[in-house]
Amino acid sequence: MIGKWLTPVVTAFDKDGNLDYEANKNIYDFLIKGGVDGIVVMGSTGEFFTMTMEQKKELIRLAVEYVNKRIKVFIGTSCMSADETVELSNYAHEVGADAVMVISPYYFALSNESIEVFYDKVAEGTKADIYLYNFPARTGYDLTPEVTLNLARKHKNIVGYKDTVTEMGHTRALIETMSEEFPEFEVYSGFDENFAHNILSGGAGCIGGISNFAPEACAAAVKAVNDKDFDKVAEMQKTINALMAIYDTAKVFIPIVKKAMMFRGIKMEDYCTVPFIQANEEETAKVKALMENLNLI
Repeated sequence: MIGKWLTPVVTAFDKDGNLDYEANKNIYDFLIKGGVDGIVVMGSTGEFFTMTMEQKKELIRLAVEYVNKRIKVFIGTSCMSADETVELSNYAHEVGADAVMVISPYYFALSNESIEVFYDKVAEGTKADIYLYNFPARTGYDLTPEVTLNLARKHKNIVGYKDTVTEMGHTRALIETMSEEFPEFEVYSGFDENFAHNILSGGAGCIGGISNFAPEACAAAVKAVNDKDFDKVAEMQKTINALMAIYDTAKVFIPIVKKAMMFRGIKMEDYCTVPFIQANEEETAKVKALMENLNLI
């Protein structure tokens, strides 16, 4: 399988919490120029959980129309209710998104049976291709390889999976479980430093946040893996490992990533939705030092 890197792209807002159209367009252009294979709009990094349904539809249309097939556009359509998830998934599909990505409901730890009921309803309610999104640290439970296999057997439009776990053993087990019956099923890692290991294990690549501000490095890692240039793979792994420090700069990394993007020269502001706050002086200094050390500014 050819490796790919998709960006779980940030969402640009103005100071009043409205979508900043021009800033979002600037971000998409920066990522396309940087060589990423696609974007995931309204993943966790995109603050989907604080946006209204109207804002979500507004951003979906903006992203799909502006990117205009230059790269893949996946849409995070996760809502706490299956009905709203279906509504948003159908909207994304109708306006031309390539696929949707759906995390199952959070707050309560769900049984495997409940998880399947949720995804059954979503998959049956939309024609969109669906990527399952496993993030146990946020949902409180795991979307297991066995449940994933059951769902894929029932629904042809369930075509992939993002595994946001640190343990590559979990991702590897998922890949091995799915590959025999569904060799085209795409499994992405959600932690950037697992990209090369994911590909070597038979996965599709990574959906990782550092590509928001360092897309060139991520694209270079993809090229090295696909060219089987393992000296370059090792070199890029060191770069990616160093870039991972961005996540330790503050308790919530989204405002930090936006600040890093501003240092890269993207015309945008680092406003976020409440309760997120902008980076303070100490955090900003850490971001700047990291970017300078890695020759990104």
